Amino acid sequence: MTVTVRRVADDADPAQAGHHGHVSQPAAPPPDPARYDSPRAARARAKGLDAPYISGGEDPDPGPALAEERRLGRWLVAMVVTILASGFVIGTIIALAGPTGGR
Repeated sequence: MTVTVRRVADDADPAQAGHHGHVSQPAAPPPDPARYDSPRAARARAKGLDAPYISGGEDPDPGPALAEERRLGRWLVAMVVTILASGFVIGTIIALAGPTGGR
């Protein structure tokens, strides 16, 4: 009896792109004409950009935002301290009530 062993790797097509072939590279969706004509896209094209974008990090007056962040940070710390302290208070009350508290 003769057994023929065929290796799958020998039959692989070297021209195939990637492990899953063309499935791993999905086609780009078609452009949306309504978005192409939007005012933001028109301004971006006038500036020579490929697509409209939102620039950030250039706040001319960061003072009010920083003040609000400090205020909300204090609220956060106060809430965490309140939750932890209430856990200790409830635990202490239960411990002081002891086994007679359930009778």
